[in-house]
Amino acid sequence: MRESLIVNRPDLPPGTPARAVVDLDAIRDNVRALRDHAPSSDLMAVVKADGYGHGMVPAARAALAGGATWLGVATAHEALALRAAGIDTRLLVWLLVPGAPFADLVGADVDVAVTAPWALQEVADGARAAGRTARVHLKVDTGLSRNGIMPADLPDVVRRAAVLEASGELRVAGVFSHLACADEPGHPSIARQAAAFDDAVRVVEAAGVRPEVRHLSNSAATLTARELHHDLVRPGIAVYGLSPVPQLGAPGDFGLRPAMTLEAWLAAVKAVPAGEGVSYGHLYTTPRDTMLGLVPLGYADGIPRHASGGAAGPGGPVAVGSGDAQRVLRIAGRVCMDQVVLDLGPDAPERSGDVVTLFGASDGVAHGAAVPNAEDWAQAAGTISYEIVTRIGVRVPRVYAGKEVLL
Repeated sequence: MRESLIVNRPDLPPGTPARAVVDLDAIRDNVRALRDHAPSSDLMAVVKADGYGHGMVPAARAALAGGATWLGVATAHEALALRAAGIDTRLLVWLLVPGAPFADLVGADVDVAVTAPWALQEVADGARAAGRTARVHLKVDTGLSRNGIMPADLPDVVRRAAVLEASGELRVAGVFSHLACADEPGHPSIARQAAAFDDAVRVVEAAGVRPEVRHLSNSAATLTARELHHDLVRPGIAVYGLSPVPQLGAPGDFGLRPAMTLEAWLAAVKAVPAGEGVSYGHLYTTPRDTMLGLVPLGYADGIPRHASGGAAGPGGPVAVGSGDAQRVLRIAGRVCMDQVVLDLGPDAPERSGDVVTLFGASDGVAHGAAVPNAEDWAQAAGTISYEIVTRIGVRVPRVYAGKEVLL
């Protein structure tokens, strides 16, 4: 990434050990690519969990610049924070508990999910308190067995919703569900859930309720199951340039590029003799006289402890050096709270203060790239790329870059 593209770089305190550079142009362009995958549907960019760790408000604005027509969040706090930031596009919130601020949400023109029978009355009460009609989306549990109205309960919920529609307290704006195995194209549960969703839509329409949008597709289904796109798709991780189906292709295979680059500055480089144990538990022992590099990031910053490196397996990948001299090394030893160690080798050219890249905007070393991406880290830690980017901690400052000022 060229430094000239940095458009919002907060004054970092002297000696700040690391930063996460977020390319807002990448988010914008990823949304454009996703729209090409679902040309007949509206697109909801999911910006929950602080925009998957990228920054919720900047990510939302970049997604809207790319053509997103809706935004999606999990919590009431997230929805109201977007409205407080001046973002007034269609916005759905879906993970609510009894006593949630329904009046505030309705008053802020937020679409509210009804995911359990109890929620219908609380939304209606909130609408009366706000003095306006609530827009609700009925979420149906089609087989994920998480939040969502069970099919057996749906007819009664729909009848009650129709009564509340007639009295003007709410309008059923949508019906939706969520897929359990969309990241495994061809999994038999996908067809079962699709059929259950179609049945649910028929129940709703048979009661005389006409929802504005039906939506089922997450990132994986947006990219691999056009027949499930319906009126609206809801990509999340793909908005941030990571593949939801890494077994089928890298980001670039779907027209995506990762938006976050996690960088740190080497805090120390020192000579260590052969046979020395490295970090807690001595999982790694230096096989020769070598140079060790200290990277000032650890599990308190979101670096997964499961990406420790030693006899049991390679650690998380880190790119060191630059240009033709750039190479990817693996964490040597245990990931600590604030730091990890690299075995730089006996003839290492690196010095304290040099930049290292833990992951960046690439298709990943598994696909021949010179810089790891979040999927490479997911493989090292036995998890998914979603967790890698969302867990980057608050003490890692986000720096925003792009050719356009989208903040």
